[in-house]
Amino acid sequence: MRILVIDDEMPTLKMFVLILNAMGHEVLTAESGEQGLEVLRAEQPPLVLTDIKMPGMDGIEVLQKIKEENQATEVIVITGHGDMDLAIKALNLDATDFINKPVRREALQGALARAEERIQLVQDKAAALSIFLREDAAVITVRGTLSTSSESALKDAFRHAARSRSNIVLDFAENTSINGAAISVLAECVRNARADGLRIAMSGLSANFRQVFDVMGITRQITAFASLDDVRF
Repeated sequence: MRILVIDDEMPTLKMFVLILNAMGHEVLTAESGEQGLEVLRAEQPPLVLTDIKMPGMDGIEVLQKIKEENQATEVIVITGHGDMDLAIKALNLDATDFINKPVRREALQGALARAEERIQLVQDKAAALSIFLREDAAVITVRGTLSTSSESALKDAFRHAARSRSNIVLDFAENTSINGAAISVLAECVRNARADGLRIAMSGLSANFRQVFDVMGITRQITAFASLDDVRF
């Protein structure tokens, strides 16, 4: 896959080139937000990695410009450790994911996998939600990308699950991505279900999105498990 990396620090750009080339990707680079947009318009890569904090046009502005010009371009933002407010702001602007500095290879691989999943889903126009019943709970399986367009399906899934069982499990398949608007809808569904007396668990959520759920208070209302097989009520 062709990937554009935007960062004002040359050592960071060189690091990304080495890592991404080793993963088999073709890498384009830019040392500023303005230059990054020029490269994007000329080369049209499907995925952009951009640092958040840069002089001149910062990563949030870059993200906004990219989404204005081509909503289908996936964007992963690179944040400083602990910059969760900026990460959430980026997700609300439809960033695919975020990774923290210092960048860990496994975190980068996970974010890239989620971006590739979103690109494939746009091409396939595949559904992201399904429900099945097990003895102790209704399981809502989330695959691919939850976005603004998933709001109706997500609320319907919760209503159906609530009619079937008193326990609900949100099981996130590998590489699932959730944008900011969908996280807000999910939080609303969880609050409503809890108010109706239902117990809710989740499994399989990536570490990045677990951090976002923590900040938004969702995990205070949900019991988290590593995998669906581990879920107990």
